[in-house]
Amino acid sequence: MSVLDVAGAVCLLTGALLGLSAGAGLVRFRTTLDRMHAGTKPQVLGVLLVLLAMWLHRPTWSNAGPLLLVGISQVVTVSVAAYMVARAAYGRRSSDDDTGLPSEDSSSGD
Repeated sequence: MSVLDVAGAVCLLTGALLGLSAGAGLVRFRTTLDRMHAGTKPQVLGVLLVLLAMWLHRPTWSNAGPLLLVGISQVVTVSVAAYMVARAAYGRRSSDDDTGLPSEDSSSGD
């Protein structure tokens, strides 16, 4: 087992844990803006670490190009999506509202 394999395993596990924490934050937090941050910040770093682990597994220039393209696309699209969610929340003025999941005991009759 080489140093690159160990570094790749560490990056992969750390990225997976960050992805898990992003998912837990989406369920745990109550407001739109809190959920937006929980879904974007650790998720992007987690994906970038997984991409780094993939490159460390096979460190060639032919693998670096597509992985770099995916990483750049991820950073750009997540930032644009976060901006759009924040703008929609601001437009609805719901950033301070409790936008939690519907409770199980709430009645659905109107």
